[in-house]
Amino acid sequence: MSTLTPSIKRPARGLWLWACAGACIGVGAALLLLAPARWLAAGLEQFSEGHLQLRQVQGTVWAGSAELVLTGPQGSQGATRLPGRVQWRVQAAWSHLAMALQADCCMPQALTLRVTPRRDRLQFTVDDSQSTWPMALFSGLGTPWNTVQLEGELHLRSRGLRAQWAGGPLQVDGELQLEARDLRSPLSTLKPMGSYRVTLGGGASPSLQLETLSGSLQLSGHGHWNGAHLHFDGVASALPAHEAELSNLLNIIGRREGPRSILKAG
Repeated sequence: MSTLTPSIKRPARGLWLWACAGACIGVGAALLLLAPARWLAAGLEQFSEGHLQLRQVQGTVWAGSAELVLTGPQGSQGATRLPGRVQWRVQAAWSHLAMALQADCCMPQALTLRVTPRRDRLQFTVDDSQSTWPMALFSGLGTPWNTVQLEGELHLRSRGLRAQWAGGPLQVDGELQLEARDLRSPLSTLKPMGSYRVTLGGGASPSLQLETLSGSLQLSGHGHWNGAHLHFDGVASALPAHEAELSNLLNIIGRREGPRSILKAG
């Protein structure tokens, strides 16, 4: 009888090990597939240093919805919430990862971002899209947005936007265009002050161009992204007939030099 004991115990122990491994794999797969959306909210908040927050979160990392809130630097009291909710859906394929993003208030159709891993780089592709956002949303980001308190509509359009990252500076191609229309501010009695366009162009050194479409507040400037920092030089001024109405605003948005205000970053 003693010679039969090892042959009985070894299969039992082997089956037990296989059962444990299967259970661990099953639990791991369930955690991955059912990962709560609050994990995504925590990651976004940490990545944006608290400026972008998802609240009232529902669903999972792969499919969910939340309220989007913009906040200022640490210690700031201001915060603004995007009207309605934002929804997302993430799909994984062998060749890429695709994320569809939709905002109730501002996007007529979902924006799709695809991430494709290559042997030595990551490729990002954004489908052409259009959306309209309230300028007042940015007041939650703190200074200078909460001081200027811009109101109006921000129209966003992307065309052929793609990027790749190979461990160094992010290489960007395509175009992203923002039009701020009929801007108003409590710092000026002139309403509206004007409409403006910012164009971000891709290339070896992505460019930024600011121009005035209409209005008494004249804005212009150009800049470029060197892979780590944005360098921008611009000028703000008022048409002679409205200098007094725009003087307070010009004092705040840049360094005043006579009738002009110098805009500079980087």
